[in-house]
Amino acid sequence: MGARCSKFSICWFQSHLKATVLESSDLDNGGKGEKQTWPSFTEFSLEHMKAATNGFSSDNIVSEHGEKAPNVVYKGKLLKNDLWVAVKRFNKFAWPDPRQFLEEARAVGSLRSERLANLIGCCCEGEERLLVAEFMPHETLAKHLFHWENQPMKWAMRLRVALYLAQALEYCSSKGRALYHDLNAYRILFDNDGNPRLSCFGLMKNSRDGKSYSTNLAFTPPEYLRTGRVTAESVVYSFGTLLLDLMSGKHIPPSHALDLIRGKNFLMLMDSALEGHFSNDDGAELVRLASRCLQYEARERPNAKSLVVSLMSVQKEAEVPSYVLMGIPQGTTSPKQPLSLTPFGEACLRFDLTAIHEILEEKGYQDDEGIANEPNAGHLELQETWRYCFSS
Repeated sequence: MGARCSKFSICWFQSHLKATVLESSDLDNGGKGEKQTWPSFTEFSLEHMKAATNGFSSDNIVSEHGEKAPNVVYKGKLLKNDLWVAVKRFNKFAWPDPRQFLEEARAVGSLRSERLANLIGCCCEGEERLLVAEFMPHETLAKHLFHWENQPMKWAMRLRVALYLAQALEYCSSKGRALYHDLNAYRILFDNDGNPRLSCFGLMKNSRDGKSYSTNLAFTPPEYLRTGRVTAESVVYSFGTLLLDLMSGKHIPPSHALDLIRGKNFLMLMDSALEGHFSNDDGAELVRLASRCLQYEARERPNAKSLVVSLMSVQKEAEVPSYVLMGIPQGTTSPKQPLSLTPFGEACLRFDLTAIHEILEEKGYQDDEGIANEPNAGHLELQETWRYCFSS
């Protein structure tokens, strides 16, 4: 008898994922010259997303404002490959046209870079609109800058964050996705190795016709206040506000920072925790770069490529891994959450074929015609199905 998946068999999920591997060498992969492999973009079923997030449990919420956020982000785990993911669940009125949502999600999902927390899938089913991205286990830049516990972020790491972010923006620009919505310290995440990555979620608006900036108006690009439109230059302005965050360890309004810069009081901008750990020349260079990004006239701001060139020249301790600079044990991952199983799942986990068969019979399961009447045949088919599912 050939192996096959029956109606209630445990290999049901295999037909829902068309997982292939996408190769990319868009970035230098840390100078190793190797091609990085990425999961391909997948359109997941809603059932998969419910299973991954434990039914969108409030215990899985990782977004800043919890359940009060207009679009909630959950931590989840794909059961097929044990991959931790971040699942952004949009407000049900955010993207009424499924075609537009899928078009945008597929475009962002085509990007693959070491500098991004990449979008690996989406779900568009009924009124649900979900984005699925790589999960970054080591918190946000906001956490490490504004709410640190053990040690402030080192100067060399702050310079690295600025460079990696500029590289992420340059990469996106080169792929025709120069617009990033509401760039701020909560959009920068840290991966297993402590490297900063730009969240892919900001490459899509929170809704088809929604606002691109949700932060305080004091941090919003002046042209956006005039026109309501985001441009590549608007993103550079927001990058300038992030440079201020990195220098000061605070979220300083650009207007106040520029007043200090014009008065040649830039040292008052610098984080007091950094005293004695950076040179005045390096501080002055970052201030100069921030002031260029924050120019009132959009055309006077630098582009992402020139930002990368400028920031390359000020890097420190380039040979030191990010996890060392961050004080993170190498390769640490998020702790595994206990898996809640149904009786059927527990029977599968024990390889208890008798219990599996009894549960399926209780649910009204019938084998192929003629087989159900043979006592041992059902067990044989289950065993064959089990072997197929776990060997393929």
